[in-house]
Amino acid sequence: MAPRANWKGFLRLSLVNCPVALYPATSESEKVSFNQLNRKTGHRIKYAKVDADTGEEVANEDIVKGYKVDTDTFIEVTKDELENVALESTRTIEIDEFVDRSEIDPRYLIRPYYLRPDGKVGHDAFAVIRETIREMNKIAIGRVVLTNREHIIALEPFDKGLMGTLLRYPYEVRDAAEYFDDIQDVKVTKDMLELARHIVNQKAGHFDPDKFEDQYETALIDLINQKRAGKPIVAKERPQGENVVDLMDALRKSIGGGGGAARPEPSKKPTKKAKKATPGQKEMLMPIAGKKPAKEAAAKKPTARPQRKSA
Repeated sequence: MAPRANWKGFLRLSLVNCPVALYPATSESEKVSFNQLNRKTGHRIKYAKVDADTGEEVANEDIVKGYKVDTDTFIEVTKDELENVALESTRTIEIDEFVDRSEIDPRYLIRPYYLRPDGKVGHDAFAVIRETIREMNKIAIGRVVLTNREHIIALEPFDKGLMGTLLRYPYEVRDAAEYFDDIQDVKVTKDMLELARHIVNQKAGHFDPDKFEDQYETALIDLINQKRAGKPIVAKERPQGENVVDLMDALRKSIGGGGGAARPEPSKKPTKKAKKATPGQKEMLMPIAGKKPAKEAAAKKPTARPQRKSA
């Protein structure tokens, strides 16, 4: 079942418009999450909204928003007043312009959404807008209101729908000069570049998200399974970083012994992961919220690498 839409309204290109729904394209519900507990009782911690001065709990209907002017002064803003700040983008994504993908600075990208027709009507108009963007090989720029804030959204064809990526405003992007100005100007020799290029060629590949594993998530599940099974938890040794004494020597070793030494890890990992695809672990994963052990177990059997895929 598809998740609930984050936003519903209209997509408009000049006089062409259609009803659409916006859905999150990513999810973190499959990740392990923790509750805070009282160490003494084992009970969950409950958070209460209290008055900062009196310490008394405040009912939800008595809570309003306020803008801080100085230490003790706030300007109160009611829900009705916020709703009166009516923006066209509250109900309509108006396409303002079309730009080349290369012109969008990656620093401005926030998060992706799926945009599709809402209901049985408007599919023709949606297809016209989608295929026009695809044919022109452009990115459509519009505005949308989410969580009471107006956002810039970049739209591009994605399969039969559109992918909308929220963009940051310029004031949200920090100036790189604040961080990079102190970096020393170092002249890299031709020999160093050739050795480094050789390392890059050894590790060259194609981007395939399926081959990446969230190792921390896997370690968390392993930790929980061990604790549920009553097994002792043994602290693992942390890898020690080595000081680079001779950069050229380090590059040469990376190509010779180092380049080959970095590759045994993948051969070791399948053995380690095959251990996780045991019947014991499938039972352990059952109580973890958000996990789908039956489907994961089926996905793990063909290969030694466990995959965390949502249904």
